[in-house]
Amino acid sequence: MAVYTIASSTMLVQIADKGAELQRIFHTTIGLEYLWNGNPTYWAKKSPVLFPIVGSLKQNTYYFNNKAFHLSRHGFARDMVFSVQKHTDNSIQFILTNSIETLQVYPFRFLFFITYTISNNILTVEYTVENTDLDDMYFSLGAHPAFVVPLTTDTVYEDYFLQFNQVENMGIWPLTDDGLLQEEPVPFLQNSNTIALHKSLFYKDALVFKHLVSNSVQLCNTKNKHGITLQFPDFPYLGIWAAKDADFVCIEPWCGVADSENTHQQLIQKEGVYVLAPHSKFNRTWSLEVY
Repeated sequence: MAVYTIASSTMLVQIADKGAELQRIFHTTIGLEYLWNGNPTYWAKKSPVLFPIVGSLKQNTYYFNNKAFHLSRHGFARDMVFSVQKHTDNSIQFILTNSIETLQVYPFRFLFFITYTISNNILTVEYTVENTDLDDMYFSLGAHPAFVVPLTTDTVYEDYFLQFNQVENMGIWPLTDDGLLQEEPVPFLQNSNTIALHKSLFYKDALVFKHLVSNSVQLCNTKNKHGITLQFPDFPYLGIWAAKDADFVCIEPWCGVADSENTHQQLIQKEGVYVLAPHSKFNRTWSLEVY
């Protein structure tokens, strides 16, 4: 696995070619690490990229043109080696393309670009999907970054909270033991924009939100000013998750979502799937400010 570095005067970021996955987010001025270290006791990933599906498929299977295809949770991109297209001091672009291996589980030809760019203390992540096939392409994508909690030695996990930029009245969609969405939400945010963090919050898996009013969320704490702001415009779903009793929280902007428990498993009818015409491109960007 090769690891590449980009930097600004205040920020250093490292990304691996495997999965084009973030490996480190470090504020060089204040000396803080923001990205989870990938401790395999809890969860060995740090920031996997989710493509061409988000979450789990029912029985790990979908149907397209009357044929069954099998994909594990979150798709194959996170386990594949990307190529580097461009690399400057403060930016790097990776590319993944279809192969004999991908066509066996996903019958579409594509180019998938991921571009990481730093400006001061802000990291911008851009996804571009290009359909290089002759027919429509169906896909979802998402981010899964894990942030260290607590960030500083003078704080504990329970000092931290998430704060949306808009007041929300929104339930969460519970997940079954197979990682599928239940049909109905349960109440969660009621005229509020704040989620207090505690480890038991994630004992039943992720908090899954659909169509929030907000398009950004802050990770804050009650003891000091250090935290992050994650902007996620045009991502209609958001997951918040941590492995059981681990010292991190994932804030996951998604263009896509897991199958529902009563799905018919047809890809073209899947919730959160995008349709991309031949030779067309799809772009989404999220950004992270650290302080």
